[in-house]
Amino acid sequence: MASNTIVERVAADLSNYPPFDVLEPAAVQDIASSIAIHYHEEGEMIFRKGDTLREAAFMVMKGAVRLFDSIDGQEVLVDLCDEGDIFGVRAIFGGSIYMLSAQVAEESLIYEMPAEKVRALIAASNAVSMFFAGEFAKSMQVMERSLTNAFDQHKLRYSEQSCRSFLEHETLEVKPVTSVITCAPDISILDAAKIMSDCNIGSILVVSRNNHPLGIITDTDLRKKVVAQPGAVNERPVRDIMSSPIYTITGNKTVADMVMLMVKTKLRHFCVTEDGTPDSALVGIISEHDIITSEGNNPAVIMKEIMASEQVGQLKVERDKAENLLRIYIRQDVAVHFISNIITEINDAVIVKAIRFSIAALELEGMRMPGIPFCWLSLGSEGRKEQLLRTDQDNALLYADPPSGREKETHAYFVALGRKVTGMLEQSGFVLCPAEVMASNDEWCQPISVWIGYFSRWILTPEPKALMNATIFFDFRPVYGDTTLAAELKKGIFEEMSRGRGFLEFFAKNALQNPPPLGFFRNFLVEKSRDHANEFDIKSRAMMPLSDAARLLIYEQKIPDYLSTVERFQKLADLLPAEKDLCLEAAAAYEFLMRLRVVNGLEQGGSGRYIKPESLNKIDRQMLRNVFSTIGQVQKTLNMRFQLDYIRD
Repeated sequence: MASNTIVERVAADLSNYPPFDVLEPAAVQDIASSIAIHYHEEGEMIFRKGDTLREAAFMVMKGAVRLFDSIDGQEVLVDLCDEGDIFGVRAIFGGSIYMLSAQVAEESLIYEMPAEKVRALIAASNAVSMFFAGEFAKSMQVMERSLTNAFDQHKLRYSEQSCRSFLEHETLEVKPVTSVITCAPDISILDAAKIMSDCNIGSILVVSRNNHPLGIITDTDLRKKVVAQPGAVNERPVRDIMSSPIYTITGNKTVADMVMLMVKTKLRHFCVTEDGTPDSALVGIISEHDIITSEGNNPAVIMKEIMASEQVGQLKVERDKAENLLRIYIRQDVAVHFISNIITEINDAVIVKAIRFSIAALELEGMRMPGIPFCWLSLGSEGRKEQLLRTDQDNALLYADPPSGREKETHAYFVALGRKVTGMLEQSGFVLCPAEVMASNDEWCQPISVWIGYFSRWILTPEPKALMNATIFFDFRPVYGDTTLAAELKKGIFEEMSRGRGFLEFFAKNALQNPPPLGFFRNFLVEKSRDHANEFDIKSRAMMPLSDAARLLIYEQKIPDYLSTVERFQKLADLLPAEKDLCLEAAAAYEFLMRLRVVNGLEQGGSGRYIKPESLNKIDRQMLRNVFSTIGQVQKTLNMRFQLDYIRD
């Protein structure tokens, strides 16, 4: 009788919280009968990071539980779960260990739900399935955002040194040399040495008849065991001097893996076999040289190669390497914040080198630099440090007002420079802008007085074209040249906005042109054009509403920094305390959208803008629904903040 009473009480408790509040009473009663109830005192550990997953998820019924990670010996709080919150859902979806630690923050009553019961509910109920998919995705996103913030806030060398090391080493795979030169164990040392000399190689693998590795002979072996030894040994078989057994490994090793192996074994050559043992066929060999040269694919080396390049064609080669890095980082689930910083640095390096090439080329053609400061501006997504894929160019050129009488020749030079640079960028894989929003266009290659006039007109006389320009040009960022010109331009923009406050209201109204598609996946929400019929436009329907809102608010606050959309929302979270949670949600939502677009773009070999809804898994669908909800809240906030209901069209 007592046990039935407890089950009924547990069922009643569960019914107060999602997802159990939508279940039939019999289903709630069933899972309630399987729940274990535990009382925990403050400070108790429920599980630690690295512990083997238990076959259960946990629900806080009373009290609170803190989820945290440890970075360089310091605890970083990731989430605080209170009454009704479920944690430890990783056990439901698979995996082997916990990624975070869970500690009781105050005396608590915890319900422990068997994973198999939850899985059965997920299979039987779409509502429960969506809930747990969303919880899992949210937990991963909260963890990523919290840890990213921790890296920035604590300056743990992770954001620069350790993060750079992570990006340069851990995710990069060392490709073995597969065209391996081998020899039989019974050939003479002299013959083996001759093969090495003829092939210009520093080592040769000794293999059996069925191509299993037996040993290795290196230049060092020949020096120490042959040349330095008295007597004639050249006619002896290679088996007498080979190093054996050889260290064998499987493929798919990262630079970090190989460096650790080198330190641990003090060896410089590793044989790759089919199953990683000497008893399987040879696949390839990895040497110390391969490990070092594989680092040519890391960001620091790519940057170095770009700046040292002597031909335009090399820029494309290095930018292609960056595309490969992007694939690796996405596959390794590296935070989008880190990826965008790395790719932006590489893109900027390509632009800088293209400008220097162009200046040199113009000089050879007899056109000398006019001796007037100038600044190359990236616009749009590259201006926001978000151009992860090579989409079309958006750029402009800003130069100081020339002396009287030199206006035409100065303008002619900088337009010629703009055309050279955009042409080289096109050769590097950045296609030309269809709307010609580029420094090669006379209109967008102007002295600062003209640029201030442009922005003044857009601000003081807001109309559709001005608002369209605002979405591109207001995201300018200096990449090369005299950055004080860009700072002067931004200062002029803020002054004009102070005189034309109405622009912000129209700017805000423009930001509401794309309401969130809360009925996602219904036919009327996908595109109907011939080229993209039945595809979802992630740029215009999801990313633009957030980037437009972030741009509007950051300009309203007169922030002079050149920030990404995510950085803008994070900055706004500090500047607008009442909207802090919403701003952080918007930042996380935008990072998710960036990742989703990149994944789609890499898979489809395009910009990633148009997504086939059926290609998305349940978690992505749930995350998109959450994102649309966040967009709705952001737009509602803009509507109230700028009193847009009182503005007539």
